Amino acid sequence: MKKLDRKIADVTGASNRVVNEITSAGGNLISVCSTGNCYQKIDFTTLMKTLLKRSALLLSLPISALVNFSLPASADSTAGIILSTKCQGGYNINIWQNYNSGELLYRATNPNGHLSLGKGTKQATEGVRVYKFRNRNYEYWVWDGTLDNPQSGTLEVYKNNRLLMRQTCRKN
Repeated sequence: MKKLDRKIADVTGASNRVVNEITSAGGNLISVCSTGNCYQKIDFTTLMKTLLKRSALLLSLPISALVNFSLPASADSTAGIILSTKCQGGYNINIWQNYNSGELLYRATNPNGHLSLGKGTKQATEGVRVYKFRNRNYEYWVWDGTLDNPQSGTLEVYKNNRLLMRQTCRKN
């Protein structure tokens, strides 16, 4: 008799019922038969593992679909990277340009998350290019170089035309 069977026998034996048969099929399903009545119980750990696996699978499908369709613009094989910078504070900025439409795409990763924007503009100001992207009240300006050093740049973030943040960057 297995350890689990002995525990059930001790508990059922303590009551005033007579237990005729206790079986355990691989530790997952337990059957207790007493005076013609049989009761089956599933091991709690096995049940919870099965439910967790099924719920994780059911949740992962809609989440993956939402992630795929939530990005407004996509930088894939139809776009080429035109600027890649690493900025202070852990900001990594990539500017892409769509080959067919010419649309400018902004991709940023930082400790707070990821940001993906499209429909950017490019301007040449005093010999330095600046890429501008808008997201509601926010504007993101990425300066491609400076007059002193073409390998450096700047990330500026504005909210309602007011400067919130300025980080120095270097090209990759």
